[in-house]
Amino acid sequence: EGTAFGMMRHALAPGFGDPENFKVDDCTTQRNLSDEGRKQAQEIGQRFRDRGIKRLTLFSSAWCRCRETAELLDLGPVTTLDSLNSFFQARENREPQTAALKTWLAANSFDTPVILVTHQVNISALTGEYADSGDIIIMRREKSGALKFLGKL
Repeated sequence: EGTAFGMMRHALAPGFGDPENFKVDDCTTQRNLSDEGRKQAQEIGQRFRDRGIKRLTLFSSAWCRCRETAELLDLGPVTTLDSLNSFFQARENREPQTAALKTWLAANSFDTPVILVTHQVNISALTGEYADSGDIIIMRREKSGALKFLGKL
């Protein structure tokens, strides 16, 4: 019947885009989670645990606000996946990066629930859905390779 996965937009990080001097490997140059965003990520992780999900397979964009969101869920180790990186300020990367993510999804099946922590632009490009900060879009990869929207948490 297919493999389900969630695409989560990072928790609350006030602002828009990233500053001019942005460097992916330097969190001090990025838009980061607020205290409210950190609390939001921890509460989302707790909601999973409250429902008996103690462990997830977590993948994240390299951006600090995504990695911190994934880590604060506290549901397992976090692996960086470049195809989840934001292309908000490099729109020319939208198609090749979305294609790379589709290829990666097609090549992987998972034994545990999977959450991909990423950015709004990436979620919209793959799913056609809008996600607010902390929202999780649930998708299913059909045997045909097509992606089907199942809902939003």
